[in-house]
Amino acid sequence: MAVSGMDNIVIQTHALTKTFGKRTAVNQLHIEVRRGEIFGFLGPNGAGKTTTIRMLLGLITPTSGSISILGRPVTTEHTEVLPRVGALIETPALYNYMNGRDNLRTVASMFGPVDERQIDNVLTIVGLAGRQRDRVQNYSLGMKQRLGVAMAMLNDPHLLVLDEPANGLDPAGIVEMRDLMRNLAAIGKTVLISSHVLGEVQQICTRVAIINNGILIREASVDELTRGQGIYVVFVERVAEALALVQAQPWGAQAVVNPQGALMTAAPNGLGRELNTFLSQAGYVPDALYYQQETLEQVFLRLTANPGGGIR
Repeated sequence: MAVSGMDNIVIQTHALTKTFGKRTAVNQLHIEVRRGEIFGFLGPNGAGKTTTIRMLLGLITPTSGSISILGRPVTTEHTEVLPRVGALIETPALYNYMNGRDNLRTVASMFGPVDERQIDNVLTIVGLAGRQRDRVQNYSLGMKQRLGVAMAMLNDPHLLVLDEPANGLDPAGIVEMRDLMRNLAAIGKTVLISSHVLGEVQQICTRVAIINNGILIREASVDELTRGQGIYVVFVERVAEALALVQAQPWGAQAVVNPQGALMTAAPNGLGRELNTFLSQAGYVPDALYYQQETLEQVFLRLTANPGGGIR
């Protein structure tokens, strides 16, 4: 049965603000994370991501505003809420001289009796069941990160908060982490990821929020951010003349010529056929014209370089 309404919201912040002295680290932040999605939480260094995550996890108290997780306020009901949340913040703290399973046993013992069946379960989910008896010092960085995710899942949380889970991983480790994130969503977990690896975010996240200087710049689906925000690549003779003509139009003011000598521009009304007609009627018949969709990284750089522009 489909979940709807407020029952579908796992994280909700309202006017969330945190100040440190005269510095505002997070300013009036409104975000919603929905049940079962992989949500990307993005921003440049110093944007306020870590401060927000620390507030979500009850590690610091908001100056003002509110946070609810699974429909309950974090600041007043953290003892009920936080056991339903698992977190991996930066590099996991591991005992290198122990094997993977004993690392999990050690963490589990801090919260009560050790559930060996749950340890079996999380080892299977993160793909380490076959390496559980190996010492962690022999694990790759990707395996250590996955063991850290397993630790965060020992309490079978509804929500996982992962800060830079792919940081420092080689390509194979990034693929392993990507597959793990998808597996977590497939078994019903809601995952919030803070990451600088935007190519991976684009592949695995359902929606993202982009913040800069503590302010929300945009919250939307990845498809919405990248669809219809691209530009047209046009190969045309006398490209410098064509560039000057296009830049004189309201829709083409940001046009440039790329290193390959192609004109890169928006189109009137966003339509390639209208761009083709405009250039042809002006005497610059394109030899080739194609649409180039923006990547999430390009959208991110554009929005954070010009926070006031492109917001819808």
